[in-house]
Amino acid sequence: QVEESAINLWNWAVTKHSGSVINDEQRAKLRFVACRLVCLCEGNDPPEGTIRRQILMSMKTGKGWIDIGKAELADGFLEIAMGSIEKLYAKLLKRSSDEADIHVHKADVEKDLFKVLSYQAESAVTQGDFQKAVTCVQRCKDMLMRLPKETCYLSLLCYNFGVETYEWKKYEQSSFWLSQSYEIGKMDVKYSTGKEMQAKVLRLLATAYLEWDCNLYIDKALKAINLANEESLHPAGFFLKVKILLKSRASDEDIKAALAEFLHREVSLDSCLNTAKLLLEHGRESVGFEFLKSVAERFESSPDLGRITIVHIDFLLQNKRELLAKQKVEEIIIGHYTGKQLLPENLNQLHIILWDRAAKKYEAKSYSEALQWYNYSASFYTPGQIDQNLAKLQRNMASCYLHMKQLDKAKEAVKEAERCDPNSIFTQFSVYKIAVLENNTDKAVEAVIAMGKLAEKESLHEDKLLVDGNTGTDLLSLAAQIALENEQQVVAIKALQYLSERSQDCQQVFAALKCLVRLTLSKVMAENEERRDKDIDSMLTYLTLAHKRLAEPFTEENLTGDRRILEAHWFRKVAWNLAVKFQNCPEKMRDFFVLSFKLSQFCPSDKAVLIAQKTCLLMAAAIDLEMGRQQDTTPSEQVELLTEALQHLQACKEIWKVLKLSGDFAKDPTDTLLLLYEFEARAKLNDPELNSFMESVWEQPQIEIKTLEIIASLAMESPARYPLLCKKALKSALSLHRKQPAVDTVRFSKCVHSLINLSLPPGITDLEACVLQEVWGYFEDALSMISSTEAYPEMEILWLMTRAWNTGVFQYSVGNYKEAEQWCGLGMRFLSHLGSLKKSYE
Repeated sequence: QVEESAINLWNWAVTKHSGSVINDEQRAKLRFVACRLVCLCEGNDPPEGTIRRQILMSMKTGKGWIDIGKAELADGFLEIAMGSIEKLYAKLLKRSSDEADIHVHKADVEKDLFKVLSYQAESAVTQGDFQKAVTCVQRCKDMLMRLPKETCYLSLLCYNFGVETYEWKKYEQSSFWLSQSYEIGKMDVKYSTGKEMQAKVLRLLATAYLEWDCNLYIDKALKAINLANEESLHPAGFFLKVKILLKSRASDEDIKAALAEFLHREVSLDSCLNTAKLLLEHGRESVGFEFLKSVAERFESSPDLGRITIVHIDFLLQNKRELLAKQKVEEIIIGHYTGKQLLPENLNQLHIILWDRAAKKYEAKSYSEALQWYNYSASFYTPGQIDQNLAKLQRNMASCYLHMKQLDKAKEAVKEAERCDPNSIFTQFSVYKIAVLENNTDKAVEAVIAMGKLAEKESLHEDKLLVDGNTGTDLLSLAAQIALENEQQVVAIKALQYLSERSQDCQQVFAALKCLVRLTLSKVMAENEERRDKDIDSMLTYLTLAHKRLAEPFTEENLTGDRRILEAHWFRKVAWNLAVKFQNCPEKMRDFFVLSFKLSQFCPSDKAVLIAQKTCLLMAAAIDLEMGRQQDTTPSEQVELLTEALQHLQACKEIWKVLKLSGDFAKDPTDTLLLLYEFEARAKLNDPELNSFMESVWEQPQIEIKTLEIIASLAMESPARYPLLCKKALKSALSLHRKQPAVDTVRFSKCVHSLINLSLPPGITDLEACVLQEVWGYFEDALSMISSTEAYPEMEILWLMTRAWNTGVFQYSVGNYKEAEQWCGLGMRFLSHLGSLKKSYE
């Protein structure tokens, strides 16, 4: 059952592989399993059919592993196959010992033996076991007399071994296998691989000798290539022969003889040109150029004659024979206008050579010579012709003229380029350079604008110069540099603006923005106020763009993490300094502080950065509150400013919490400022959460008197009106004043003054007794303080006296005589404390 299942598995693998259901590796694995199962089922004396099946399965399994590059797994199965062949041979001999039958039996098993040995040789070569491979191939070779049909197979096998070992640079082994392939191929002409294949083997053998040791085996290489050419003529054979002769330092006569033989054959132009190139590369210039002349004569009537001339020119230039090359070019130009035009592809090749030579001269700063080569190229264009390549040519010529200080000729070339290709960014760049040199600012700005628009396009009309999408921005960068070198700041700013908006290179963008900030700042310092505002707005725009680019996802290729932090630090510090510089413009100052905060968020949150962030937000909130206090601010604008201030304060509070954990900030006024700013914003916004916010304030154990006084003032500052909060703050302040070891009588007097005014507003007649009683207490507090010090302000004493007396007069007028006596008496108690004013009121 196991054997039957194994055979079914084998057949299934064959079927499925044929239908491309399973791949080679899967088939090899299935064969491996099936073959192992069949081997396990083998008895002590298996029948002939079983042995033959096992030979077949073991051979194919081993070959399968070799074909997928796992030769080490093949060896075991090939050994099994070899053992099974021996068993089969022994079984056949037992059946009949007649000599004739023995030959039949031997022939029967030798076919399988040949295959197994050839597979073992394959496996050995793959595993680098050269000696084993040689032994196996030799045994196969010994069998060829009885198996002549295998001659071709074994010859090709050795050739493949030669190719593999050649690729592994094992030239000694490669030469052995290729020699074997050739020798085996000669053993039986009928079953040989054929003359073409034999020549191919010999050509590779000659190459292997050259690569192995050119000096030591040059004769063997020459012998091999001569044999190859005798077997079958091929251009590759002639080419290799010339190469070997050159390597062997043969005389010019020997090489000429080989070339003459070469030209007598039917050979392609490519073969001839490659041979000429080979001659020149080995320094045989006279032979090479003479050979090129012969090739030109050979193909004189061919349309490819122009190609030969172009190659000739190229070789002349490579060998520094410029004068001869120029003569050849001039001959072609004359021919172009006398009916001997080059084929379009050949003319294109000539243009490439001419431009390449001109570019080399340009790089060497030989501008007049560069122009000569460009002029040769221009000679092939007809007047009025419109061609992008002609535009490029004219731009290159313009660059030469500019270096030669011939501005008028450069302008003419650029005009011609504009005529041919006005929508090229390179043309506009040329226009720009001319405009800058002529100090034509308007024209230069126009060209920059055109370049900026063209840089936006996905594809630009330029072949080899545009290798990526950065060319447009690179040109804008160069344009800015040229403008700065020529002290044209307006033009430079325009170029840098486009560069910062268009470039995908973060480093380029940040460099442009830094330059823009510096240039604009230098302008601002020398401008009137109207123009200054516009440039300040520009700097805000630049810093906002820097923030935007820093916020974009980035890779380590275009912006490293460390670089990003450095850039963020630079821009945040600049924003801070600009905020300080423009203190006279509160709105701009606020915007710069906000930007500095935003930019600092890309920096590590160390103590210095956190302090800067806290200060930026506090300043921004303070400016928003100050702008909200202005009389010309509309209610809607005020609401917007107060809301923004609250947002800044909330962010600032979070930072302050973190910052306080990092050190001692006992003397820092931030807590007080946050409290006052938030109170003002909430009070003026009529925030429903104001009272709950103030609850936490009243609970603070160490709140300062000044803070309470400011809260009281803000509580009644329009549009806020919170008299109860104001009174509570003033009472708390008064209470704290009393507890001071040395009372500030001026501030105390103001506090009492404010409390009396709040409780006893002028003009209010209908007052409850409890209110009058509360106010009476404030007067008593004042009297107590006046009695204990001479520093109480006299005008405040006068005000208290007058206010108490007037309250008594009012009570008298409504018939409250008792209350009137009390209040007038209270007023008279203050009279005795007046100084110089006492007699006037007594």
